[in-house]
This record gives sequence, C-alpha cells and structure tokens, in this order.
Amino acid sequence: MYPMIKIEGVRHAYKTATGPLPVLDGLEVEVKEGGFVAVVGPSGCGKSTLTKLVAGLMKPDTGRVMVHGEVVTGPRATVGMAFQNPVMLEWRTILENIVLPLEIVPNKLTKAEKMERANYLLELVGLAGFGNKRPSELSGGMRQRASLCRALVHKPEVLILDEPFGALDAFTREDLWQTMHKVKAEEPFTGVLITHDLRESIFLADTVVVLSQRPARTQYVLDVPDTGPRTLDDLYTPETAEMLNILRHQIEVAQGRVAA
Repeated sequence: MYPMIKIEGVRHAYKTATGPLPVLDGLEVEVKEGGFVAVVGPSGCGKSTLTKLVAGLMKPDTGRVMVHGEVVTGPRATVGMAFQNPVMLEWRTILENIVLPLEIVPNKLTKAEKMERANYLLELVGLAGFGNKRPSELSGGMRQRASLCRALVHKPEVLILDEPFGALDAFTREDLWQTMHKVKAEEPFTGVLITHDLRESIFLADTVVVLSQRPARTQYVLDVPDTGPRTLDDLYTPETAEMLNILRHQIEVAQGRVAA
C-alpha cells in the first residue's frame, strides 16, 4: 500500500542566466495517510519547491512524486494550499473568498451549500460572524484563518502549508497552532508544513524532516511521539527540549556550521 505522499529520488534544478541551479538532489520523503509532516532546513534549500512538486505546479527533472498511489503530473483538485501571505480579493467578502475554490473545482454543491460549508469552517476557526467583512477589515491573523478555510473548503486529501504563520506575532501564531489541531481533528487531511520555526514543527507535526543545504536531500527524520492532545505547555517539557536540541544541531549541520 502506497503512503499518501511519496517523493522518490527527486532531483530538480532551475534554469538561470548562468546555467542550471540545482535545488533538490535525490530527495526522499514519505507521508502516511492522515499524517502531518513538517519540513525544515536552511533558507533557500528548496522547501517551497517541494510543495510545488506535491501540488503539481511543477514537475521534477528526475524521480517522481506520488499522491495516493498516482504520479503527480499536474495540479490536483485533491490538494489544498495556504501560504504565508493570505492573498484575498478585496472586492469579495470573506465568505466569497473562501468559496472561490468551489467555483473552480468541479462539484455538485448548490450556492447555499457552498455558503453553508464556508460558514461552518469560519465557525471552526473562530471567525463566526465575519463572513460578510472585506479582507481589509480583518487583522493578519484573522485573514490567515480565513485563508485556511479557503484551503479546506473543497475537502482536500492533502493540505500544504507553506510558512502560513511566519509573518504573525508570537501570540497569534501560537493561537493558530492550537486552531490547527482543532481543525485537523474535525477536518482530517494529510498535511505538509514548511516552516522555519522548530517549535512549530514539533507542536504541529508527527514527523519532522530536515533538509540539507541546497541542493537538498533528506538529511534527518525526527518522529514526534504521540502523547495525545497537545497543549502549549507541551513545548516546555524536557522531551520537547531534547527534540529541539536535536533539530537545532541538524540545522547547524545543514548550514555547515558543525560536523555531522
């Protein structure tokens, strides 16, 4: 049985004026169905390239990317994405922004059913009553919550989160971490999180993959123990401190600052 996501021997380079720029070098990553993997590594190592490959927005030079046992050859309706900058259309209300994927992805939902789905998600992330607001009327954290709703509205099998909380203040970020656990419990998905925050990776994911310096390969894989529902207090345990030390060391190895 295939894992939900399988990145197998993937190599990729970007074309530049001075020649190819290798970004990924034989990358290997697996994500089980219902799993949540966080990907960390040095800046510019190819983390966002990985997400584009999984989403089908680009193809690898060699190797293959598989989702649900099928080789990814183009954009997939079963993948949702949320980014650091929650771009929304100002001329549409929050509700209208959220249902936008349902206007693109084929479905049999009526307009009323689409709005009902969007309102349900808004309530799930703590934005009940804000559906008729414009994006400019919401704070950054609120817009990011709405962006998460938009990524989930068509019930994707895979949710890709590319540094969605990176631009937020610490308190808002931690609040959204807790919201993510609530959302995943109610709206099951297989998750891939790109982040520079090691605490975030441990709090949200069940597996943390450390990428090497560019061109990236899989340098280290950390399994986060399942101890039941997580709270922010879990970030201050000796076990978490040990995991953070391991990840910091691996990042320093990837940066070439210390020996492996």
